[in-house]
Amino acid sequence: MYATVLAFHNIFRWVVLIGGLLAIGSALLGWRRKKGWTAVDDQFGLVFTIGMDVQLLLGLLLYFVLSPITQHALNNFSEIMRNAEDRFFAVEHIFLMVIAVVLAHVGRARSKKATTDVGKHKTAAIFFILAILAVLAGIPWQRPLFPTIF
Repeated sequence: MYATVLAFHNIFRWVVLIGGLLAIGSALLGWRRKKGWTAVDDQFGLVFTIGMDVQLLLGLLLYFVLSPITQHALNNFSEIMRNAEDRFFAVEHIFLMVIAVVLAHVGRARSKKATTDVGKHKTAAIFFILAILAVLAGIPWQRPLFPTIF
């Protein structure tokens, strides 16, 4: 079960990255060109945040239930902190991803509440860029980019 959930988590990162890039691109274009906020702009943000939520749920399942790395880390925290790769998964990865999810949700909520269309685009662009930067910093790039499921 661990390998299957991990494979889905690794593959689904591409949904998050593509959704994030679409949301950022739409927001930046709308902000720069002073375009009106459209349903498509809103949908890009929605896809991005839903993708982030799915990743978070898969990640929490791995972190607290399935992953031997984090199970070992939770029982031997001082030992894990001395190993950079183990520390990355036990501390840094989850911290950055939770921050990214929060930034994406704050950006979506604040952009919906902005009073002008340009304000909506600007808010979405800033928060979605910050979220995607946290995601990029937290992705374990040493893992296969397209892992097999079985």
